[in-house]
Amino acid sequence: QVQLVESGGGLVQAGDSLRLSCAASGRTWSTYRMAWFRQAPGKEREFIATISGSGGSTYYADSVKGRFTISRDNAKNTLYLQMNSLKPEDTAVYYCAARNTGSYYFPTNYLYWGQGTQVTVSS
Repeated sequence: QVQLVESGGGLVQAGDSLRLSCAASGRTWSTYRMAWFRQAPGKEREFIATISGSGGSTYYADSVKGRFTISRDNAKNTLYLQMNSLKPEDTAVYYCAARNTGSYYFPTNYLYWGQGTQVTVSS
């Protein structure tokens, strides 16, 4: 069993930065691929970024590539999402997810989810 708790969301202006954190529990957490997703009102949950258990490989959605960075600290059981150059269209609830089966791109393939943290970017 893995429990995930996100933090770090808030209200910022366009161009600002935020760093989201996802604290994880569970002995085997460091073996799982982790990911960040987001969901804006009225839209489907959207893939943002993923990182392997070792942190050696990462993939990003085109919409955030070059602006967002996913990382993890397995010693601290924490996943991060550094978000720079934020845009109003980045406004959404951001979720971390763990332990996928199949493609990392689809939210239905993840077993564990956090409760989400709101990010609002004003223009």
